[in-house]
Amino acid sequence: MRSGDAPAAASGRDQPTGYRYWSFWLRDPDDADDGTAWRYATEGPGTLRPADGTVLGFRFGIGTGAGGAEQPRGEETFASVCDSETPGEGERRVALVLDFGTPGEAPAGEVPPPPATACAVVADGATAAEALASVADPLRYDRSGLLCAVRGYPERGCGEQASVAPEDSPAAEEDDGDDGAGTGTGGDGVPGGTGLWFGIAAVAVLAAAALGRGRRRDR
Repeated sequence: MRSGDAPAAASGRDQPTGYRYWSFWLRDPDDADDGTAWRYATEGPGTLRPADGTVLGFRFGIGTGAGGAEQPRGEETFASVCDSETPGEGERRVALVLDFGTPGEAPAGEVPPPPATACAVVADGATAAEALASVADPLRYDRSGLLCAVRGYPERGCGEQASVAPEDSPAAEEDDGDDGAGTGTGGDGVPGGTGLWFGIAAVAVLAAAALGRGRRRDR
């Protein structure tokens, strides 16, 4: 603990139980109408090249060794996010769900933005990282290329140890109680502890992926 930091009890948080980071999820186009069909990505966004019609999810939160990472909330479909976009020749559409997490998962002094969706229209062969860069500026990375912030959130910190605020803490009381999908590894069979570290690796996106930005549409 740094000099001047409040003890964990005073801040309403227990000792660290996981790591605060952006996890990466996806749904196959055929499953996009099912809000529970999120699965933990087994390939990082820097190398995954989504097909037209893919739904990608990025969720900020605290991943624990016992339960993995929280899934993105909401039941947005590819049609609801991207139907009004028409790709040009040599382009493809990718729907993105951006879930900034709950107040209880937020770094001290920060308030998460509401969940958002965006339709990225990118060149054929573009990576998921390029799709994210086209709709979610400003992005922030650490020196190793780990994705730290989407649309500027959070303003500081990257992959640090943390724990979810207890339900009776002021931070948790700000939450509306609707956590959406539950915790877990997203059905990919990766155990919680391994899944946590794999999740951190999965969001290690190179900043160079910001090249080749496509058109964007926010909802």
